[in-house]
Amino acid sequence: MMKPKDNPADPFKKALAEATKTLADAPEMNVTYTVDPSGVSGDVMRLPQVSRRMTRDEVLLARGTGDALALRHRFHDDATSARYLPQGEMARAIYDAMETARCEALGARDMPGTLSNIDAKIAHEAARKGYGQIRNREAAPLAAAAGYFLREAATGRALPADAANVLDLWRGFIEQSAGGDMEDLRAAIADQSAFARLTRKVIADLGFGDQLGDDPDAELNDEAEENASEQDEEAGDNQARDESQEDDQEVTSESTQEQQQDQTETRVSSAEASEDEMGEEVELPEADAPQEPPPPAFSDADPNYKVFTTEFDEEIAAEELAEPAELERLRAYLDQQLEPLKGAVARLANKLQRRLQAQQNRSWEFDREEGTLDAGRLARVVANPTTPLSFKVEKDTEFRDTVVTLLLDNSGSMRGRPISIAAICADVLARTLERCSVKVEVLGFTTRAWKGGQSREKWLAEGRPQQPGRLNDLRHIIYKRADAPMRRTRANLGLMMKEGLLKENIDGEALEWAYRRTLARPEARKILMVISDGAPVDDSTLSVNPAIFLEKHLRDVIAMIEKRRGVELIAIGIGHDVTRYYQHAVTITDAEQLAGAMTEQLAGLFDSDPRARARVLGMKKAL
Repeated sequence: MMKPKDNPADPFKKALAEATKTLADAPEMNVTYTVDPSGVSGDVMRLPQVSRRMTRDEVLLARGTGDALALRHRFHDDATSARYLPQGEMARAIYDAMETARCEALGARDMPGTLSNIDAKIAHEAARKGYGQIRNREAAPLAAAAGYFLREAATGRALPADAANVLDLWRGFIEQSAGGDMEDLRAAIADQSAFARLTRKVIADLGFGDQLGDDPDAELNDEAEENASEQDEEAGDNQARDESQEDDQEVTSESTQEQQQDQTETRVSSAEASEDEMGEEVELPEADAPQEPPPPAFSDADPNYKVFTTEFDEEIAAEELAEPAELERLRAYLDQQLEPLKGAVARLANKLQRRLQAQQNRSWEFDREEGTLDAGRLARVVANPTTPLSFKVEKDTEFRDTVVTLLLDNSGSMRGRPISIAAICADVLARTLERCSVKVEVLGFTTRAWKGGQSREKWLAEGRPQQPGRLNDLRHIIYKRADAPMRRTRANLGLMMKEGLLKENIDGEALEWAYRRTLARPEARKILMVISDGAPVDDSTLSVNPAIFLEKHLRDVIAMIEKRRGVELIAIGIGHDVTRYYQHAVTITDAEQLAGAMTEQLAGLFDSDPRARARVLGMKKAL
């Protein structure tokens, strides 16, 4: 057996990991490469994946991301940042962007080489977000512009073109509103506390002072004044203590007599109250009242799974998130983007239809004593007239009464070609299955906001309780209901092209939501297909809960569905190994393979041969 060749990217990955740990001053950190969003969770740093081809863009992006995360890990203190963190969403976004620019500029003073690496990261992010195509200031993010302004001022280095476009749109406003404080910020980048205080001033200069919340320094001053006042009072008390000892003894004697009299009156009042209430129903104190039954667990899979609030969650139809004209425009854009791919997808869909209809066509049981005469066996009767006539009976089709639910990951990491291909595949397969009398429901899941939204604001207002559970506003989207014909909902799938729709992904709750919807359907057979490109990631939730909080819930939900067997669950991972979560799953490395994977998975489920189904689903043996 030939030994597989080593991955040529491994030496680079190893060298970059060691350099990143050194730059972060964290020798125990574990550096991984993944298609999941980059970031740091505990002692694990996630960097962008580097393929065997090691293209120039992949290498530069991995190096730039590694340097940026390492510098933030080295120069950023979470406690100091949290102390001065504003309450409002826009104010927090500006605050975070300025702090990121501070860490990168501070690192560049001693290590100028990091600047060119981080430039590649900035250029990649700006291009991905379409910053180069923005033409008016209202569409450009002010928070990003503020961070770019500080970075340019602190390093003296020009920005990549797309990022510079955003800064130029806001430059005049920033200079006019906060130019002086920006100069002070540049001088204070080595002191995070001083920098954070000045950042709050800049945020007020830019017109978001109402989102800052209470001044933490004012609270310190109040505490100092209270301590000083307490010390003065204590000194005065010590001075007067000797003078008041005799008075205290007299007061104590009088107080003792009054307490004895009060206790006697209390006993008499209690006895009278008991006589008056004899024979009447007595209202129990609140502590003694019968306890109400506890509320039902939020999650069937894990009763201990916590959600801080569901007040801001929404389950919404796609047509409610955009006007009909906009949906038509987005659908046309989707069709235009995928015109070269539609032929291949259509051919795969036709292949699936032929396989399904082949089973829907007549299937017979032979050698029956009655039924339809089997013409194919007449020759045997002619050759031997003593042979009895043979009849055949048509068998029922197994899968006519079936519903298929497609659950699509609508997270930010799916932006671009993956979400486009997922949308067009869902469209074509829904129409194909509909022609085969199989009902299809198309669902999507994301969040309403980045970094927590209104749920996090409520958590902050309530004093930041420990481990609050899921801390973001869910958005579960219904693109097509199972009973709705595809011709009426075709435009809805264009919503996935809407800028700003794709945010965080909380897979466990979305999967449980889709499972409950599918389980409630009247069809005899129920199939749920999940299409995702990564593990559940929500920065707001993971920042205040254990690192595996969302992943554990996803595993619990999958285990519940697979154990109950009311719904057949399969999954397709795009560039992400989902086989570690799902028993029946397949992983593809390129989004363009999605159509073929979906077709084969569905065709395998409808195959009448259990061994064939097992092969498609990746099982070792037939059930």
